[in-house]
Amino acid sequence: MRVQIDLLGQFRVTLDGREISANEWRREKSAALIKLLALSPGHRIHREKAIDLFWPDSLLDTASTNLRKALHFARRALGEHDLLTLKNDIILLAPGHELQIDVEMFDTAATEALRHGNPVRCAQVAGYYRGELLPDDIYVEWVDERREQLRQLYARLLRAAHLWDKLLALDPTDEEAQCALMQAALDAGNRGEVIRQFQRLRERLRTDLGVGPAAATIAIYEKALAAEKSDPASVADRVRSLLAWGIVSLQSGDFPKAEHLAKEARQLAIEAGLPREMGEASALYGIVAHYQGRWLEMFNAEFMEWTRREPSVTLNVLDGHLCFAEFSMYGVGGHNQVAEIAREFLTFTDETGSTSGRALALLILGEAEFFSGHLDQAEQLLTDSMELYAGVRSDTGRILTLLRLAEIGLARGQKYRAGRLIQQCLRIAEINWLSPHFLMRLQGLVIQMAGTREKTEEAVRQGDSWLARGNMCQPCSMSFRIASTIALIENGELEKAKRRLEETERVAGMWNGGPWVAAVWEVRGLLRQVQGNIQQAGALFEEAAARYAGLNRPGDQERCLARAEKAGKLEVKEPF
Repeated sequence: MRVQIDLLGQFRVTLDGREISANEWRREKSAALIKLLALSPGHRIHREKAIDLFWPDSLLDTASTNLRKALHFARRALGEHDLLTLKNDIILLAPGHELQIDVEMFDTAATEALRHGNPVRCAQVAGYYRGELLPDDIYVEWVDERREQLRQLYARLLRAAHLWDKLLALDPTDEEAQCALMQAALDAGNRGEVIRQFQRLRERLRTDLGVGPAAATIAIYEKALAAEKSDPASVADRVRSLLAWGIVSLQSGDFPKAEHLAKEARQLAIEAGLPREMGEASALYGIVAHYQGRWLEMFNAEFMEWTRREPSVTLNVLDGHLCFAEFSMYGVGGHNQVAEIAREFLTFTDETGSTSGRALALLILGEAEFFSGHLDQAEQLLTDSMELYAGVRSDTGRILTLLRLAEIGLARGQKYRAGRLIQQCLRIAEINWLSPHFLMRLQGLVIQMAGTREKTEEAVRQGDSWLARGNMCQPCSMSFRIASTIALIENGELEKAKRRLEETERVAGMWNGGPWVAAVWEVRGLLRQVQGNIQQAGALFEEAAARYAGLNRPGDQERCLARAEKAGKLEVKEPF
């Protein structure tokens, strides 16, 4: 019998030309067993290794029973008993049959093409790559290493074939590809295209990796700016160049130069009336101050200085500091530190009459009251802030206040009201220059208010697709990551939840403490609880509660203590 297994871009098994439908597998682990064997050397695996991969936390007897069930349903789907054998504890796929697997065919052809280095042949073989390995199993750990190997092999083919557009589609932050395209556009006299490509790359690098373009990339960009003396570079282009060099200085550790460039860029942006660039320059200045350990001091000084200026300038400068103010409220010191200076801000605005400054102070104080469990006070402060932001036409401020008001609605069980606020917020956030930050935070709320499994899965898929495309802020993705991991646990998809939790832990490490780290402890407890490790789950909930208590977040603390108390009363059956 001829057996064809496709793993690139999809999972498909074909027997003598007949494709096995998804419904025929009956169980997730039966299909997973075929995938594992297709990727294993010699298409064989020891039963104990399969057990360790699929049911690492189960008792041996339970795991052995689960393996027998997986074998049974896989054989039923294949329709031929001898296509899947178990002998001497070795599981073997299709012994004595003609077996073709697309991964092996691609790997062999790609290795040969790269060895010869023929660009035409490399381009041809690149066409065999029909998508990532098992895209529906992105959180399955044992697939991860092989997926990345194949992805890198595909990238090498594209690089050897000079298929720069496709390489950028695979990795939008690949600077070699971007430089090649920018240089080609410059050589063709297409100055505008160079500028557009640079701007796209700059935004991608900033949001995906938190870095800026390399010096070589900026050099090509500046050549384009200087290419035609009759059509001098716009102020906006010059500001972007300064910001790019500022990030290069930041990354090299030259903080004084980075600060100087940020301030120079901001002054140019103010003179030219460029609101977004004012905000970006202020944000860069804030990051420099953070690296120097003086963010609170800088934020206080900036507020005192700029709330005395022309209102539109004040608004744009303060908007640039909002994202890092939010980041700082999730730091080791929690929200109390930022709230303390916000009280000083509020008093200061009584003297200056700055509407933008007062709106910001009320926003921070409202968030602090929300974190402290004072929902009524938080709602009033945030509503007042939102009205002020609406008056000065600050979409950024309105988004943040609406987002927090939606969270208050969810905390009160008012899902309908929360849903209306989220939809209102989404409409504004989608066209805001800070959308890479806001959309991921909002998607976490969408998951929390989803009433059915189908809606939850749809919300998780949407968030995953945004993350996969890149251009999304990693710190701001924590709300989505926590909510989606909990959703997977509640839906019984424990292997996916475990893998997602590992990635969430990595991102939470950016704070070295704080509420997101406490949230990770809480999610660990939920996972252990569903796995049947009740005692361990209780200890994890108690640890999370203690961390929340230290951050003055009583609502979160009480929830974790209630989970710890309830954990010991549950009887959890191990899922298959």
